[in-house]
Amino acid sequence: MGNHTSVQEFILLGFPGTWYFRFSLSVVFSLMYGLTVIGNVSIIVLVWTTAHLHTPMYYFLCNLSFLEIWYTTACVPKAVGVLLGNSQAISFTVCILQLFFLLSLGSTECFLLAVMAYDRYQAICHPLRYSSFMSNTFCTQLSFGSWLGGFLAISVLAFLVSRLSFCGPNIINHFLCDIDSLIALSCTDTSLVELATFFVSIIVVVASCAVTLISYIYIISTILKIRSAQGQQKAFSTCSAHLTVVTIWFGSTIFLYVKPSAPNSLDMNKLVNSFNTVITPLLNPFIYTLRNREVKRALGKAFSRL
Repeated sequence: MGNHTSVQEFILLGFPGTWYFRFSLSVVFSLMYGLTVIGNVSIIVLVWTTAHLHTPMYYFLCNLSFLEIWYTTACVPKAVGVLLGNSQAISFTVCILQLFFLLSLGSTECFLLAVMAYDRYQAICHPLRYSSFMSNTFCTQLSFGSWLGGFLAISVLAFLVSRLSFCGPNIINHFLCDIDSLIALSCTDTSLVELATFFVSIIVVVASCAVTLISYIYIISTILKIRSAQGQQKAFSTCSAHLTVVTIWFGSTIFLYVKPSAPNSLDMNKLVNSFNTVITPLLNPFIYTLRNREVKRALGKAFSRL
């Protein structure tokens, strides 16, 4: 990579403001990171140790929780160092690696959320054949395909970014290495990278969002055909938490990546990235806990045994 750029490291600016503001923000980031790890590990342990949660829905939820731990770990510890001012430098290679893992994990999350929507579609629209269709083997294949697809989709994009030339300046107006900041700093033609980013976004984000949307159209249509209000409420309760997570994740992701060219406001990107990388991974375990009766019941039993 060194043959293609004169810049060997970048400087991450983080957030502007006084030292006290940045210190307070670093404390908030650290607390949220700790809660994110604890919350998602708790979901994995709870599902692993509770027999009646050994279903496809919770198997995919464990995958999502495992992903969220690594997704937030890829950026928050470094972001805290940037905010405190003692770790603002990041080498070119590490910057590309951070970009690769963040985008790959983000792409995997898009695929996993689509798979979870498809799982709910099968459970609600085809309940009689659900257990035979969503077998352990098929669930493993869907999960593995989500991870493999997420990393493969970003590999070419990360390679193209690594071939860009950076002649200076090397200041990134962000707390992490994101693709728009690197495109803005490059001193060579970035049209190929921008085009590749757009097409990868369409393939990953729009396609998975379309699968999710179509699944929920069929789900809602089926729920509305249920005659009893209690039956409708029970059916909807099994997918309301996932629907909430989907709305939050895809809303912010589409804003960040589904566009034909780099945005003008990197500051706005920074705020939305904060939501995606810090807040959303923390919200997910609480959403699934508070909006899911089975998880709440399992948690109650777990606490009663303590």
